[in-house]
Amino acid sequence: MTADEPNRRNRLVSVTLDEASIGRGTSDQEHERQIAIYDLIEDNCFGLPALDAGPYALKIALHDAKLAFEICNEAGETLVVHILSLTPFRGLLKDYFMVCESYYAAIRTATRAQIEAIDMGRRAVHNEAAQLLLDRLKDKIDCDIDTARRIFTLVTALHWKG
Repeated sequence: MTADEPNRRNRLVSVTLDEASIGRGTSDQEHERQIAIYDLIEDNCFGLPALDAGPYALKIALHDAKLAFEICNEAGETLVVHILSLTPFRGLLKDYFMVCESYYAAIRTATRAQIEAIDMGRRAVHNEAAQLLLDRLKDKIDCDIDTARRIFTLVTALHWKG
């Protein structure tokens, strides 16, 4: 095993969305989802505690205000399914979308300092949500804060109204 083999193994190589539960979005929503998936696959650190079966494939579904993370090995065999309530994220999602709307409105008329201040607020909410995601996945999924941020970005893309 080479020194970087654990890095190749402890990662996601594919992420798919369950169209039956999530459904197709508008073209803008689908574009945002694809960007979020691309960013997540491109750079991530992802593993299962006490299980060295990576690299992994992740399928995300929505069921009754819950996220279902189906984690498979490269052969497509399901290793585990984790169900995560979205309820603790509702306020953060609402805040995040509100700050994003302010940011996009500010780009048109605000000063650079105002835009940067709003963007700092957006990043703070994003970081808070990523930390909550890490806390909720503790002992279920091993990932770093950057991967948690990318997963939260994908969650926001699932809820984005366009």
